Amino acid sequence: MKEQTMTQSGPPSPTEGIKTKSHGLRGTLTESLDGQVTGALAADDQQLVKFHGIYQQDDRDRRDERERKKLERAYSFMVRLRLPGGDISASQWLGIERIANTHGTGIVKITTRQTVQIHGVVKAQLRPTVQSFYDLGIDSIAACGDVNRNVTAGAHPSAAPWHAEAFAFAASISEHLLPKTKAFYEIWLDGVKITDEPEEDPLYQKRYLPRKFKIALAVPPINDADVLANDIGLIAIEEKGAFAGFNIAVGGGMGMTHGNPKTYPRLATVIGFAPKEKVLDAVWQIVAIQRDFGNRSDRSLARLKYTLDRMGVEAFSKELAARLGYALEAARPFAFESRVDPYGWQQGSGGEWYYTLFVENGRVVDAPDYRLKTALLEIAASGLCGFRFTANQNIMLTHISPKNRPVIEAMLSASGLAQKTFSPIRTDAMACVALNTCPLALAEGQRYMPALVTKIEELLARHRLADAPFSIRMTGCPNGCARPHMAEIGLVGRSLGKYNLYLGGDALGLRLNTLYAENLEEDGILSALDPLLAAYAVNRANVERFGDYVFRAGETGGSI
Repeated sequence: MKEQTMTQSGPPSPTEGIKTKSHGLRGTLTESLDGQVTGALAADDQQLVKFHGIYQQDDRDRRDERERKKLERAYSFMVRLRLPGGDISASQWLGIERIANTHGTGIVKITTRQTVQIHGVVKAQLRPTVQSFYDLGIDSIAACGDVNRNVTAGAHPSAAPWHAEAFAFAASISEHLLPKTKAFYEIWLDGVKITDEPEEDPLYQKRYLPRKFKIALAVPPINDADVLANDIGLIAIEEKGAFAGFNIAVGGGMGMTHGNPKTYPRLATVIGFAPKEKVLDAVWQIVAIQRDFGNRSDRSLARLKYTLDRMGVEAFSKELAARLGYALEAARPFAFESRVDPYGWQQGSGGEWYYTLFVENGRVVDAPDYRLKTALLEIAASGLCGFRFTANQNIMLTHISPKNRPVIEAMLSASGLAQKTFSPIRTDAMACVALNTCPLALAEGQRYMPALVTKIEELLARHRLADAPFSIRMTGCPNGCARPHMAEIGLVGRSLGKYNLYLGGDALGLRLNTLYAENLEEDGILSALDPLLAAYAVNRANVERFGDYVFRAGETGGSI
C-alpha cells in the first residue's frame, strides 16, 4: 500500500485531524447523542455524523426570532439513505413514509442522487429513526462524508435489453467501497461495542478521502444520471448485443466557490474501457489514487477533478495502470440521445412494465389535482410494484406484471396522476433543498423554483415556445447539488433573492454552460431571458435546442 503523497502545500485542514482521531468514525457521538443540554452535537461530531448519513441543520427561518429570545437555534437533523440505483420495495416505501411522518416533517425529499432524505428529525429521535430504517433493510452508512456516497445508475429499463445487468453494478460498487468500521452499528443500533480498536480499512485507512466522492452509471442512449458530473462516471457499453463493460470517466464535479477562480465545475474525462469483470477493481484503485494524491490542505480544492488536473490525465492514467497491473483498454464509442426521464409507461425486455411519475423538485406531497403522496401510499399498499427513484428527482413504479398494469393504471387515474400534464420546462426542472434547512444555502431553491418556472412559462407562451423542451436548474449556493452547470439555463444563488445566470449547456450532459450575468433578482432573470427567447424563436435552426442556439449565436462564447 502506497503512503500518502503530499501534493499540496500547507498543513492538513482541521477536518483531517477530526477524521484520523475519530476512532473509526466514532468520536464522541454516543456522548453527544445522550447529552440533554443542547439539541446540537459537539463540534467535531457534527463532521463525523455525516459519515453516518446525517447532517445537523437548523430552521433558518427562525434564527432571528430565537436569537431575540436568547434561545439556541432550532436544531434538527437530516437523514439521507444509501439506496444504490434508487431501488426499494413497496413495503420499504410505506416504511419511509411512516418514518417521515413520525420522526420528520412528513415530507419525503427525493434527491438528485437517486435517494431520499428526511428532514426535521430532532436529536432525541435520531436513534429511533435510524433504527426504524434499518428494520426496513435500509441504512444511511456513507450517504454523506468523505467517502464514496450513494451510487447512481440509469433508471430506465427501456434503454437496453441488458439494462438490469449494468444497473446491478450500482449496488455492487456501493458494497465494494463501504467503510469497514462498525461504528454505525455500535452507535445507532444495539449500542454494543464490537471492538476496542478501529477496524483495518485497506481503502479508507484512518484518514478516509480528502472530500466526498460520487459515482454514477449511465446506460446509453439515456444519460439520466448525468454521468459526466461525477468523480467516476461509468458508461455502459454493448458489444455483440450484450453488456460488455464500462467506459470509465474521471474528474467530474459541479461544485465551486464564489469569488475563487481556482474552483470550477468540470465534466469527467473518459480515460478508457474496462470489461465488466474488471470494473470493481478499477473503481477501487481510482478511489485509492484520490485518497493518496488528493488535496488535504484546502477542502475547496480537494475533489478528484482538481487532483486530475494537477496530475494531468496521462500521469493519472499511468498511476492507475501501475496499481492495476494493466492499462485500461481504449474507450469504446457511445452516444446519448436524451437525459430526461421518459414519463409514463415503458416496457422492459422481460415483459414487465414501468411507469415514471413527475415529482416537482423531488418533494412528495399532495396537490389538489395531483395527489401524489396519497396515490403512492395506495399503490404501495397494493404490493403490485416496486419503486425506483431517478436522478432527475422523479419516481418510477417498477416490475409491474402485464396482468397488474390495469390495476395500477386505475389507481393512477383515480388520483389524477395519469391525466395531469406539465410543460416541458417544468418536467425537466431541478432544484436543491436550499433554504430553510441547508446551512450552505445563500438563496432559495426548491421553495422558489416552481413560481419562477411559472413566470418563465409565461415568457415561453408569449414567444410561442410553450411546447419547446428546456433544461433549467437552480441551486441555493455554488455547491452544485442540482447540477446547474449542466443545464441550458442554470441559476446559482449568490444571496437572498439573487442568482448568477448561466446559459448554453446542452441537452445531453456533454457541455457545461457559461456565466451570462451576475446577481440578478427575479426581474433581472426574466429581462435577460426575454430577448434571448425572442431571438431563439425566430432564428433557431430546425429542432435546435435553446442551449445550442445561445452557444452557436455567441451569447456564451460560441460563434455562428
